[in-house]
Amino acid sequence: MKHEPQIKIPATYMRGGTSKGVFFNLTDLPEEAQVPGPARDALLLRVVGSPDPYGKHTDGMGGATSSTSKTVILSKSDIADHDVNYLFGQVSIDKPFIDWSGNCGNLTAAVGSFAINSGLVDADRIPENGHAEVRIWQANIEKTIIAHVPITNGKVQETGDFILDGVTFPAAEVQVDFLDPAGEGSMFPTGNLIDELEVPGIGTFKATMITAGIPTIFLNADEINFNGKTYNGTELQEAINNDDEALEMFETIRAHGAVKMGLIENIEEAANRQHTPKVAFVAPPADYVSSSGKNISANDIDLNVRALSMGKLHHAMMGTAAVAIATASTIPGTVVNLAAGGGERQSVVFGHPSGTLKVGAETELQNDQWIAKKVFMSRSARILMEGWVRVPGDCF
Repeated sequence: MKHEPQIKIPATYMRGGTSKGVFFNLTDLPEEAQVPGPARDALLLRVVGSPDPYGKHTDGMGGATSSTSKTVILSKSDIADHDVNYLFGQVSIDKPFIDWSGNCGNLTAAVGSFAINSGLVDADRIPENGHAEVRIWQANIEKTIIAHVPITNGKVQETGDFILDGVTFPAAEVQVDFLDPAGEGSMFPTGNLIDELEVPGIGTFKATMITAGIPTIFLNADEINFNGKTYNGTELQEAINNDDEALEMFETIRAHGAVKMGLIENIEEAANRQHTPKVAFVAPPADYVSSSGKNISANDIDLNVRALSMGKLHHAMMGTAAVAIATASTIPGTVVNLAAGGGERQSVVFGHPSGTLKVGAETELQNDQWIAKKVFMSRSARILMEGWVRVPGDCF
């Protein structure tokens, strides 16, 4: 039998925040994959190793989790006052599907350094020492993000002593600013800070549904009680990801919330929109031991948050969900704000399965409508490997 040989494509494997993915310069992709469509999706699926019924990604670059089954395509920006266009694809593990409906906040931390290293940022915007402000156009959600990339002797500084819970080793700190993360219209698609979300067969929940960063449904942990199992907001991954009934429950809640948010018309459509919305549950501060064995004290956090991504409890916190947490925490009366003690605030420190994270937001009430001006947080990023990725020439 005759088989097409493998082709090689320039690529960089990067960690950004608590995620990692395969980064491409748009012009390095085969011509058929330089535009959206089946050829691009087929190529990226093969790069990652999906769909994989074994759930391992043994034959690809993915890591068989929502945090590691990711692809990024960057190009020099055609948007005024921006340096680079950033397109993110969340790759399904066991299905032939890439979700282009949202951003990855964690990998955003790596976009600036990749853009600089790839020559996508004009040289006169990069200081000899200090921080380069890389202006990113997030093409999935059409938003502006500013990455403050540390520079030493004209080069991206990746090493440092910044500790990010969920990442094993220290690195250089990268501050990321998400500008106007909610955009036009109400960031609360139902018009309410809290709704009654009725999920047949499961229950009725007080829910804050918000579109800042990424569409997210926030619930109170102590209201979740299904098949005799209760939640308190200090759960680690194994408590949920090894429980098929719990995962099905959260996916059903997510689907009904997506309908109420107007993202889909019926719950069946949720299967083809896996990346958004996210579902998360919150609780007041409580002591717990993180997945790394670190003792987290209730005195050191404002609230606990647990979030699911692509059908599984996230090992830390998605960057885009952290944007939603930051925004909702500063708006009095949301589920998130109340879990943090209520009232006015500009930032919170929240506990997640791997540790803690501080996030902040600038929000204000204008004409009876809440506006998010900016959300900020710190992440880190570094190149893990660079060169070429190889795929069979007939895969797309």
